[in-house]
Amino acid sequence: MKEHFFSCPYCWEEISMLLDPEEESSDYIEDCEVCCRPIEISFKFSGSHLVSFEARKIEGI
Repeated sequence: MKEHFFSCPYCWEEISMLLDPEEESSDYIEDCEVCCRPIEISFKFSGSHLVSFEARKIEGI
């Protein structure tokens, strides 16, 4: 598992999450640990290196 830090797209607080490099890529929804609003998370690994990460607001919420 790799810890990745990023800013919540709603409250802009820095939060972290653990990402599993063995998944290679994933898309899912996770609530912000500060403001509890849902964040759409997308990431991709190449081997053990994180090559892309995106945290987006869910429109209409």
